[in-house]
Amino acid sequence: MSKTRQNIWGPIIAAFFIFNPFKIIMAQDDMLLIDDRTSGDYLASSGGEWRLITDGVMGGISDGRLSIDVVDNQGCVRLKGDVKLDNNGGFVQVALDLPKEAVQDIQSYTGLTVEVHGNNEQYNIHLRTRDNSFPWQSYRAIFTAAPEWEKLYLPFTEFTPYRTSKPFDASRLKRIGIVAIGREFRADLCISTLGFYR
Repeated sequence: MSKTRQNIWGPIIAAFFIFNPFKIIMAQDDMLLIDDRTSGDYLASSGGEWRLITDGVMGGISDGRLSIDVVDNQGCVRLKGDVKLDNNGGFVQVALDLPKEAVQDIQSYTGLTVEVHGNNEQYNIHLRTRDNSFPWQSYRAIFTAAPEWEKLYLPFTEFTPYRTSKPFDASRLKRIGIVAIGREFRADLCISTLGFYR
């Protein structure tokens, strides 16, 4: 490339990154990867394993299914089901336990990033730490999953404590749950690359 072309493109590229802060994260590739979905099964890159949890553990009748899928040429774990409020229920979720070594440096990161593809419904992300003694305790954030792949960036500061007085401590993180919860609706959510960003 000639010097003339470099002089033309330099300011344009610089302006692009200044006015698109999320692109800076992607360009620096400064991410702690938890799962890139290359395993082809329920195992995550970090060593944990995706599993399904429903309100059946507390007497509810919501129906959930977890599968490995490919959606729009992208591998994912897929949560499908019907959330029902009967018998004090109301959720289906996929959960991933995190080995301690996978998150040992997590305090230097800003938040969670995840690629999702859904059905225009709202879902929750629940973070659980070793400070959460009871199964209903967590730190929660809400997102809407569009019917196309989208990479979300959720700062830890956006996660609200739920039924716990303990402040969120990223160094004690032990589980990520992605949840269809709180109202009757049909869940259909695909989860691809998952990690933490600076």
